Amino acid sequence: MTDPNVPAAPAPQPAAAAPGSYPGKGLGIAGLILSIFVAIVGLILSIVALRQSKKAGYGNVPAVVGIIIGILGSIGWIIFWIVIIGTAVALASQCAELGPGVHEVGGVTITCS
Repeated sequence: MTDPNVPAAPAPQPAAAAPGSYPGKGLGIAGLILSIFVAIVGLILSIVALRQSKKAGYGNVPAVVGIIIGILGSIGWIIFWIVIIGTAVALASQCAELGPGVHEVGGVTITCS
């Protein structure tokens, strides 16, 4: 029997839940990593991850960083291809003017076939 004058010990509290993963966290990290190597794929995954997290009421820093890197990487690739295509078009037009053979133009050797 317990003494009625002694207060009972408080009931033990359940342990705090471990911080769980929020929706879009893993996808945000994957999007961040992919945006470094394959900009457009990482950009798309990061956008999807951020939307999932926002819908659940969470922020998603890796997804935001993945979006930024994906945008910058995509712009970089667009500029790269514009320069490559512009150079190829300029070279083709130069060869059309000069004709086939090896030509020296402004100290640069151009070989046209």
